[in-house]
Amino acid sequence: MKTTVAALVVSTLALSTCAISQTRSTAQSIRGHFSSINQKVLEMAKDFPDDRYDYKLKPEMRTFGEVIVHIASGNVYAAKAGKGEKVNWDELDPKDYKTKTQIVSLMEKSMSDAEATLRSLPDNSFAKTIEPWIGVTEHSAEHYGLLVTYYRANGLVPPQSRPKK
Repeated sequence: MKTTVAALVVSTLALSTCAISQTRSTAQSIRGHFSSINQKVLEMAKDFPDDRYDYKLKPEMRTFGEVIVHIASGNVYAAKAGKGEKVNWDELDPKDYKTKTQIVSLMEKSMSDAEATLRSLPDNSFAKTIEPWIGVTEHSAEHYGLLVTYYRANGLVPPQSRPKK
C-alpha cells in the first residue's frame, strides 16, 4: 500500500512539474498565436486556386484575394503600432495586388515585418499591454473562419481540415 501511495505522489509531482514547465509566458503565447493564425492564412493563400481568387460569397462581399489583402493590412498595422508608431489602420488597396503571386508575397512580407517587430519586443513589455497583437490576432482568426467558407462554397477542403499524412 505504501508503495502504491508513494508511486502516486511521485507521479503527481512529476505531472505537476511538467505542467508548470510547459506553461507559456504571455509573450510566448502572443507570439505563438499571432504566428499560428498567420501561417494558416498564408497556407490558404498559397493553396486556393488562382482562378478563384476573385470569388465572392455574395456580390457585396470581398473576394478571396481581397480578404487576404485585408488580413495583411492588419499585420502592417501591428508591425507599426507594435513599434510605438502613431498609426491608423490604413487599409491596403486590393487593386494594387492583382494576382495570387502578388497577394501571397504581400501576406508573406506583412507577416515577416510584424513578426520581426514582435521578436524585437522584450518579454516584459507584454505585462503592460498585449495590444495591438491580441486584437490583430483575433481579427485574422475571424477572417480565417470566413476563408473556410470560401473553400467550402467552392467544393474545396481547407488545408487544416484535410487528413494529416
